[in-house]
Amino acid sequence: MRKLALFDFDGTLTTKDTFIEFIKFYRGAFKFYLGFMLLAPILILYKLKVIPNWRAKEYVITYFFKGESIAHFNEKGRAFAEEFIPGMVRKKALDKFNQHIAQGDLVMIVSASAVNWVKPWADKNGVELIATNLETKNNRLTGRILGRNCYGSEKVSRIGSQIDIRDYSDIHVYGDSRGDKEMLELATHPFYRKF
Repeated sequence: MRKLALFDFDGTLTTKDTFIEFIKFYRGAFKFYLGFMLLAPILILYKLKVIPNWRAKEYVITYFFKGESIAHFNEKGRAFAEEFIPGMVRKKALDKFNQHIAQGDLVMIVSASAVNWVKPWADKNGVELIATNLETKNNRLTGRILGRNCYGSEKVSRIGSQIDIRDYSDIHVYGDSRGDKEMLELATHPFYRKF
């Protein structure tokens, strides 16, 4: 039976949250910090668990990206993946990631970050990606998430919609946060903050 390796992206394969870094890359440091000052009340409500993760995320996406052309957004996503993500990747995590690929395991990145900047990196490394999709209307971002945010139990649902976990005797899961808890429970070999 083949082995399965599931990797969270932000904070597990990378040293930083790529969503935050992508906003800085896209809007520049001044607009980034100004935006987060204005969004502070929303982020406090999220930290206090008054509003859920996906809702807080939509507020951030709406503020920074609503109305942006999806073609331009994807172009910036590709540029960010090429220019910045390689410098954020943890060496030990990448070594483990490449080891699974070399062994012929099915390797999947399962991320709450958006497809738009994670997919170019996943494609370059020849692995599958499950991530959050952003809604568009008339080829422009609406500020909303399409479907559900790929976080927590949604990670497990999305994995189950793509593969049958029972086909794998060895399941290696790598995660670093509360959003990975349910995915880590699938593992025969869970790795939590090991890098």
